[in-house]
Formats: sequence, C-alpha cells, structure tokens
Amino acid sequence: MEFLELKDFLDLKAAQYNRPDFIQNDPICIPHQYTKKQDIEIAAFLAAILAWGQRKTIINKCNELFRRMDNEPYQFMLHHSDDDLKGLLGFKHRTFNDTDLLYFVAFFQEHYSQHESLEAAFLAPAGVFVDGYSGIESDGLVSADELSDGNAAYSSSACMLAELALQQPKIERALNYFRVYFFSLPDYPRRTIKHVSSPLQKSTCKRLNMFLRWMVRKDNMGVDFGIWNTLKPADLICPCDVHVDRVARKLGLIERKQTDWRTAVELTAQLLRFDPMDPVKYDFALFGLGIEEKF
Repeated sequence: MEFLELKDFLDLKAAQYNRPDFIQNDPICIPHQYTKKQDIEIAAFLAAILAWGQRKTIINKCNELFRRMDNEPYQFMLHHSDDDLKGLLGFKHRTFNDTDLLYFVAFFQEHYSQHESLEAAFLAPAGVFVDGYSGIESDGLVSADELSDGNAAYSSSACMLAELALQQPKIERALNYFRVYFFSLPDYPRRTIKHVSSPLQKSTCKRLNMFLRWMVRKDNMGVDFGIWNTLKPADLICPCDVHVDRVARKLGLIERKQTDWRTAVELTAQLLRFDPMDPVKYDFALFGLGIEEKF
C-alpha cells in the first residue's frame, strides 16, 4: 500500500479496536477493576508481567492473584502482615512463581513508601545518560553502589538509530533504569531477573512497553488510562508481540530479520510517520488485525 492508503487503513483499524468493548477480553481489564491510581498501577504492572499465553488464562490468573490480596493491591503492598504473605504461597503462572511474587511485593512496599506513583520508577535521575554498556554486569544489572553514584549506563547503543535520531531515547533510558532500580533491593532472587526485561538485553520489552502504553496514552476512548504525565505518548515504543510483528512485516513496516529491541524501534519509527504525537495508538490496529482478523 502507498503511504496515505496505509495510514487510512491503520487509522480505521485503530479506531475499530480502541474501544471499550476491547477491554473485557484483554489483560487491561484487570486494572480497569480499580479506580485508585496506585491500585491501577500495581494491577496493570502485574497484569502486564503475567501477559504471556492465552488471554483468558492470563485474566483468570490475575483475578486469582488479586483475590489473594483482597482486591486491594495498594493497601496490601503497604500494610501486609507475614500471614498475608503466606496467602501468596503457591501462586504460579508459567515460570512466574511465589518466589518472584514475594520479591515484587517487597519492591512495591519499598517504592510506595517513598513515592506516590510508580511513574517515578521509570524516571532516571538527571546526568546518568551514558551511551554504551559500561558498568553493566553479565546479567544486565549494575550494583546498588553504581546506581546510587549515578554512574550506571541507562542507554544502550541499540536505540541510537538514525530513524530516531531526532527523538530523545526516553523510553529506552527509562526501561534500562527501571530494571536496575527494580532489582536494587538487597538479596533479590536471581531467578526473578528474567521477568523484567530491558533494551540492554536486546529484548523487545513487549510487556513493559504495553504497561507504559496503558499508563501514558491519553485519549477519550476509555481503554488506556493516561494517568502519567512526565512520560509522553510521543515517547512510547510500540509493544512488539508475535501478532504485531507478523502483521507489521506483512504491511512492510519492519525489515529487520530478527525480532528484538531494534525491531520495536524500527516499527515505532514507521508509526511516527503516521502520527508523530501518538504512534503507539497503532498497536490497537496491528494487534487487532493479528489476533482478531488473523491478517
């Protein structure tokens, strides 16, 4: 398709799927059960982290998880007792188990004791933007001392592509910083590292980019929440799952052979041509075409 024809097609499909009736069959229905900002953040983050496999199974497992917290995740994170934590034992979804869950709870308790919003966890302190991989250990994490000293590398060369040269790599930096910050508590379980990705691992970061879309995108359609204000919709990177990847390649929006962080950046650069202020709205179009229409 020519540029304008493809734009019109994607605009039509984005409008078709960015609607409230999309919510009930998607993991985004989990945070939509809540109204308090912090409850929405926690429910959305955990729903995104658990979002692999069949959507029905993901939704059922998320509902099971939050029932264990009496459907008050923010209060649970701040004020749980040891007995409350015992109620989480035995939870499992694929490779995510109760060991991972208990660390997530510890992180949320620590974070929300100091910050009003989870958005702060994605905002790297000023002066820490460093290109390259200096200071990064083999597992992609830096030490707590390096984090506090501000010497960690929160930017990887993967995002320094010509097609995004005019855009500050805010989300790439945010994701690299978040992973370091998330695992800054002492004695984090090594097995849990695999559940939080970053561009430094060359991951597409599909689940975290989906979570950021939910939190950052603002429109009047009632699907995405748009409750964060520092990160902007124009900064977002498109979540690149198997459905989005397949459809985008079929439409000529991706040329890169493998699917990794650079692929997500390449796709987003193409989507920026259609809407520079809100490129990730086209996630609705690509995902809907892939999973609903088998495009």
